[in-house]
Amino acid sequence: MSESWRNPAARRRLQVCIRTTPRRLFAIVLFAFVAMSLLVGGGFKARKYIEEKKAPDPEPEPEADPGYPWQRFPYMNGFYNGLKSLVNYTDWEPEQRASADTTFEIHNSIPLKPIAANPYPDFASDDYLKEHHPVEQCYLDAAEKVPAPDVFAYPGIPANMTAPYWGSYEQLNIARDQCWERFGRFGPYGYSYPWSEGGLGLANHSIKTGTDVLESMYKKVDYRNVHWGDAQKRCREKNKARFEPNSQGKKTVARTAYILRTWTGYKYDDIQLLSLRAMVNELSLKSGGEYDVHLLVHVKDDTIPIWASDDVYRKTLQDNVPEEFWDIATLWSEQQMRTYYPGPWIDNLYNHAKADIYGVYRSAHFALQWFAQQHQEYEYFWNWEMDVRYLGHYYEFHNGVTQWAAAQPRKYLWERSSRFWIPSLHGSYSKFSVMVEKEVLEAGEKPVWGPVKFETDGSSRHNGVGMLPYPNATIPPTTFEKDTDEWGVGEEADLITFDPLFDPTKTNWVFKDDVTGYNLTVPPPPRRAALITISRLSKRLLNTMHEETYEMRHSMFPEMWAPSVAYHHGYKAAYAPHPVYFDRKWPSEYMDEVFNHPKQPQDSPFAWGEHNFLGSTFYYNAGFSGALWRRWMGHAEDIGGGKVAEEKGSDRMCLRGLLLHPIKSEAVE
Repeated sequence: MSESWRNPAARRRLQVCIRTTPRRLFAIVLFAFVAMSLLVGGGFKARKYIEEKKAPDPEPEPEADPGYPWQRFPYMNGFYNGLKSLVNYTDWEPEQRASADTTFEIHNSIPLKPIAANPYPDFASDDYLKEHHPVEQCYLDAAEKVPAPDVFAYPGIPANMTAPYWGSYEQLNIARDQCWERFGRFGPYGYSYPWSEGGLGLANHSIKTGTDVLESMYKKVDYRNVHWGDAQKRCREKNKARFEPNSQGKKTVARTAYILRTWTGYKYDDIQLLSLRAMVNELSLKSGGEYDVHLLVHVKDDTIPIWASDDVYRKTLQDNVPEEFWDIATLWSEQQMRTYYPGPWIDNLYNHAKADIYGVYRSAHFALQWFAQQHQEYEYFWNWEMDVRYLGHYYEFHNGVTQWAAAQPRKYLWERSSRFWIPSLHGSYSKFSVMVEKEVLEAGEKPVWGPVKFETDGSSRHNGVGMLPYPNATIPPTTFEKDTDEWGVGEEADLITFDPLFDPTKTNWVFKDDVTGYNLTVPPPPRRAALITISRLSKRLLNTMHEETYEMRHSMFPEMWAPSVAYHHGYKAAYAPHPVYFDRKWPSEYMDEVFNHPKQPQDSPFAWGEHNFLGSTFYYNAGFSGALWRRWMGHAEDIGGGKVAEEKGSDRMCLRGLLLHPIKSEAVE
C-alpha cells in the first residue's frame, strides 16, 4: 500500500527556487572546463579526467520540500515490537521517554501466556444479584450447543511500546496492562481456520508462534450456520426480565442499539466479517442482550420501491448484505426520507456542498432519526461507520466510554470537551480540568450552563421563527456559581463524541454555515460540531432532533446537527478522551499549541490545519490508522511488516485497545 500520508508535500505542487550556491558555481565552472577539454584535448583525455576527479552532477537534484513542521519530527517504531518482547506493565517504559541507546530483550518464545478477556460485570456474584436480575447465558445456535465464544489477550505489552499522546486507558477503565494480537482477537471468529471448518482461512501465510496455545483455548465455530439476528433475538428474550420494570426492586438495564451505517454495493471483505462478528458477540450475546447490533443500509438507487413490495425489499437486502447478517439489516432510501421529512426547506445560510438536503452527504442524520422513531424500545443509539475498527474488546470500550461520560459533572463539561487532553503536558484529567477552568476565566468566556441563550432559542417561539421549547429536565437546578460539581454526576450523557465539540464559527471549517430553516433576519444560531459522526446519542436527543426536523424544518450539516441540538436544548454532551497515537515524536508543547491554541481561525486543526492529523490513528483523514491496522493484521506495507519482518523481528504485533479511523482498505498476505 502507498504511504503517501507520510509525505503530504509530495502531493502538492513542487516549487523550486533556483539559487546560486557555491556548490552550483563549482559545478558550472567544472562543466565548462570539461566541455573545453573535450573540444581541445580530445575525448579520451576528457573521459579520463571525469573518471579520476568524479565531478558532481552539474545539475544536482533540488532540495526536498521540508513540508509541514511535524514532518521534521522523528518516526517512532515501538508500535511494531511484538510478542517476543512482552513485559509486565510495571516494567514498561514508553518509547517517548526512552533514551536513544535503550535496548530490550527479545525472547526465543513468547514470555507470557494468553488469557481470556472478560470485561463484563461478575454476573454470577452475590453483589450483582442483589441489585439485578440473573443474566442467562446466550448461544449462537437455537439448540444451545454453541456458546458465545471468548476472545484472548496477553497480560503485558511489548517493551518500548509507544504511548498515546491523547486520552488514557485508565480514565475509560480499559485494561492498560494487556495487548491484543490477531490470533487471540479474531481466531475465535474464524480468522485462522479454513473454510471447510466454517472459518475464513486468513492465516495461511502468517507467523504462528504460540497459536497452538491459543487455539487450544476455544472451540471452532462453523460460521456458515450462524444467523446473528436470530441469536440476538433469543438472547434478548432469555434476558427480558433485566430490561422491564419489576416489583422486586431490581435495577433495570437500559437497552442500546448499535447501528452500522452501510449501503448497497458495499463490499464486505473477510476482515470486515471478523469485526462484525466481534461486535454482535461481544456487545450483544456476551452481555446478556444489553445491545442489539443493526445494519442500516442506504439503498442508493432511489427508483427501487423498497416501501412498496416485501419481495423487492427482501431481494434488495439479500443482494447487498452477507447472509449471516440478513436478519439484522434495515433498508432506507433518500426517496423515503423525502416523504418522511417533506419540505419546504428554506432559509439556508450557505450550502457549500451544493447538494440536495436529502442526500446522505448533507443529512445522514435523517435516516438515524427515522430509525430511532421506529425503535423507541432503545434508550441509546450508537451511530457507527463501516470504516472504523476497534483493536480491543468492544464491550470494554463502549461500556467504559459510557460510564466515564455518566460520571462527568456538567460544570465546564462543554469547555473540557472542546479541547484535547494531552497527559504528557497537562498531567491527570483532574489537573486538565483545573487548567481548562483557568483558561475559560482568564479569557472572559461565559461557560455553558443549561440551554444556550440566543435570539431564537427555545425560551419563546418569536412569532414562529424560533425553536422548540427546551425540556424542563435540562434547566440547571442551581446557579453556575453555587454548583459544586454536582449537577450531571451520575447522569447518562445524551451525546458522546470521539473528537472535540468545537465552535465552527471560530474556524474556517468549510461546512460551518450549512444551516437550514432558521430565521435569517437575525444572527444565525450558535453551533457546535464534532468531526466524524460516530457517537452515542440518547433517545431524548434523537427525539428532539426529529421534532426540530419535521416540525420546525431545521437541519444542519451532519457533523454539526446533533452537537448543536444538544447545545441549544441543554442536553449533556461529552468528548470521550480515548487513546490516540501519532507516528512521530511530537513535542507536547507544540502539539498543545497546534491542536488546542491555533493562532488564527484558518490554523484550526478542523480547518486548514487538518494536515496535522495525517500521522494520527483517529480523524477523517488520518493516514497512519490504516497502515497500523494492516501491519497489525500481518500485511507488509511500504514501511515494513509482513511475515518475513515478523520472523526477523520480535514476532506478531501486540497493541492495546485502539480506535482506528479511517480504514479504507484491508489486506492479509
